[in-house]
Amino acid sequence: MKFKLLILLLFICASANSQKYATRSGKTSFIGSEQTFEQIKAVNDYSSAIIDSSNGDIAILLFINAFDFEIALMQEHFNENYMDSSKFPKATFIGNIQNFKLNETTSSYQEYKINGVLTIRGIGNEVSLASKIKKTNEGLSLKTNFSVLTSEYDINIPKVVRNKISKEIKIKVEYELVEKI
Repeated sequence: MKFKLLILLLFICASANSQKYATRSGKTSFIGSEQTFEQIKAVNDYSSAIIDSSNGDIAILLFINAFDFEIALMQEHFNENYMDSSKFPKATFIGNIQNFKLNETTSSYQEYKINGVLTIRGIGNEVSLASKIKKTNEGLSLKTNFSVLTSEYDINIPKVVRNKISKEIKIKVEYELVEKI
């Protein structure tokens, strides 16, 4: 019993010493069209993220149906035909910012590698992302650009639109995270 209490106290003390930074209004956007056709792009301004500054762990959650398209029909097709957002409502990323040390973070962007698992449509794939992080007055700013292949997440593109929709989706992430107490 005393051992369990000691472990619990150590866990609480370790958690108290770590700073966490979070957002619920991160911006995630993508472009998924070939250049010769009408641009297929969307923005999700409600992405959630948290960074544990003591170890560089990062977790991101976004709801698929929160992506906003300029054309309502594209949004409907995206949710119903491609992403099946009623069955797979969210995408997640769980990873670690390599060699992240909060005390070495400055007000200028520094490059970091983030390794983790990106899960879309219930399929998790290991990814390695080049990112930029800087310290801000409110907390941390994180930016990254990367691409995913539709085939890696079982996103089927019908033949009729195959030459309009890119097989490689370009994703852009811009998060302003504030310190959580």
